[in-house]
Amino acid sequence: MIAARYLSLAVPLLAVLAAARVDRSRAGRAAALLAFLAAGIGIAALDEVARRAGWYTFIPVRGSYRGMPVDLWIGWAVLWGPLPVLLRRTLPLPVALGLLLWVDAVAMPALHPLVRLGPDWLVGELVGLLVVALPTQLLGRWCADRRHLAARALLQVGVFTALLLWLVPSLAFEVGDGSWAAVTELPRPALLLLAQVALVLAAPALAAVREFVTHGDGTPYPWDPPVRLVTTGPYAYLANPMQTGAVALVLLTAALTRSSALVLAAVVAVAFSVAVARPHEEHDLADRHGGAWRAYRRQVRNWWPRRRPYHVGPAAVLFLDDTCGPCAATWRFVARRHPVGLLVRPATEAEGVLWRAAYTDGDGRSERGVAAVAAALGHLHLGWAVVGWVLRLPGIGWLAQLVTDAMITPPHPAGPRGGRCPAPSSDSWTAPSPPSVRTASPVCPPAPSPRPPG
Repeated sequence: MIAARYLSLAVPLLAVLAAARVDRSRAGRAAALLAFLAAGIGIAALDEVARRAGWYTFIPVRGSYRGMPVDLWIGWAVLWGPLPVLLRRTLPLPVALGLLLWVDAVAMPALHPLVRLGPDWLVGELVGLLVVALPTQLLGRWCADRRHLAARALLQVGVFTALLLWLVPSLAFEVGDGSWAAVTELPRPALLLLAQVALVLAAPALAAVREFVTHGDGTPYPWDPPVRLVTTGPYAYLANPMQTGAVALVLLTAALTRSSALVLAAVVAVAFSVAVARPHEEHDLADRHGGAWRAYRRQVRNWWPRRRPYHVGPAAVLFLDDTCGPCAATWRFVARRHPVGLLVRPATEAEGVLWRAAYTDGDGRSERGVAAVAAALGHLHLGWAVVGWVLRLPGIGWLAQLVTDAMITPPHPAGPRGGRCPAPSSDSWTAPSPPSVRTASPVCPPAPSPRPPG
């Protein structure tokens, strides 16, 4: 049994070292490392499910994590992760998955008595290949070849989320203190409230990932970074929103699970970021972006956000239908908060007919409806920016747009061919135009609101 454990670790490691000589590219090896991490997390989760479903179990041995021998865990993760990624040019994905299934079908019975197979263990193998090995291979291959940017960034978010909110806490509970029971035993209203708090803490990090994809053509993985300097979105307020959000979520989890070990893990993460990751990152960014990066870092800090956003380059534009009451109210709301790097224009100045509010940033990217207003909130102070990032999250943005269309203001034509300016009545007043609008000579002024008392 000891020999089987050694071979389960040594053979995959030797194979991946040989495969690394086939693919010597930096991108390929970095993708292989990410695939190893993804496979390791997925196999640990698969083992939890397999134990409950009766697919397979391991006999108690020394050097185990939650009943799974660590050497088998590592060897399995190497086999399902980096090895096929490094051999991707000679092993197409269907062939790689077929070989993995064959190897497992042969190896699992051969590992008896270390592995105890249930009657449906092949079902577990198929589930593992589809739910763990397939996404891992897609992630590794797309990262190595720089393909499918949005999809690989989404897969990375899934991997890092599972690492941060499940595997790291579970490891901390195994070696230290704390338990998931402190969370699962909470009443449902408390769990709902905590989920909302976690969503707010995660929103800047998720918005930062979106900025990496849409503005930087890159991902959160350090060896798959943006090719352009990103200073928009959360990066206009904070230089490390992903790291700050991750530490905040770990500390929230530590408080909920009463785990001092998890607090220590957060402290170690911050120390690593400050002492190791930050110097390397800043050296790399200074080499790639020069003066623009240095000017940005003089204005934007790590760990402590700005109240107002940093902005360089062309201003973004928010187009609103000033003949629509809610749209005009939104105009006044934004204008009174003195947005940074944002011009508010009437819909009559937009090209074509607008059916909803429209936002165009300095690079020409556009949003419509609630997403446009949410993007504009990122030009106000930090509190409203966080609201905007939450509104742009998948699902939440769709629901907010649905409610807006049904209950606030339905889609309607506005613009050069969509409407005309109403004449203001004698008993109305017009809110002062913001500085950016005063100089624009808008075709239509903001819609009047009732005269305030006195």
